[in-house]
Amino acid sequence: MDQLRSYAGQFLLALPGMEDMRFDHSVIAICVHDENGALGIAVGDEIEGVGLHELLESFDIDPANVPDMPVLRGGPVEPRRGFVLHSLDWKGHDMVEVGADWGLSGSLEILKAIAEGTGPSRYIVALGYAGWGAGQLDQEMTGESWFPATCSADILFDVPAEKKWAAAYAAAGVDASHLVSGAGSA
Repeated sequence: MDQLRSYAGQFLLALPGMEDMRFDHSVIAICVHDENGALGIAVGDEIEGVGLHELLESFDIDPANVPDMPVLRGGPVEPRRGFVLHSLDWKGHDMVEVGADWGLSGSLEILKAIAEGTGPSRYIVALGYAGWGAGQLDQEMTGESWFPATCSADILFDVPAEKKWAAAYAAAGVDASHLVSGAGSA
């Protein structure tokens, strides 16, 4: 049996011609990928009109000491469920260490810590996730949907959502403006 290649800790960048338009120009930070499937958080699309302050207030958490920031559309699965991708200088009971310098948390504990000023130094907040069943992502990776790329903390946390796709391709040595859909033939 073939050894599973895990994409956990990497970006999956949508290729031009992505058939599922929900993922057009997507940048997915893959958090879990094993024999049971995969879970990733889309980090390239802000939810219009939803900010961190509004999200905190919806849980009766005072946002006064936290700068407001956009909340990202993490994916089409469970779009009301929240996730925080963050630096590893904060570790809660439910945190999953994903990359060398970032992790994933999905509890109120991290939101409270952020509001109290005791949370991670770097973070982004998203609602929803992208999910794949057992073997589904592996199958998609054989097609023309996704390009795997290194997930750097600088791109993850510091590049604005709408610029992450081009920035992640550029970091991989690809000029995204030259990408076209469809495969060629000789």
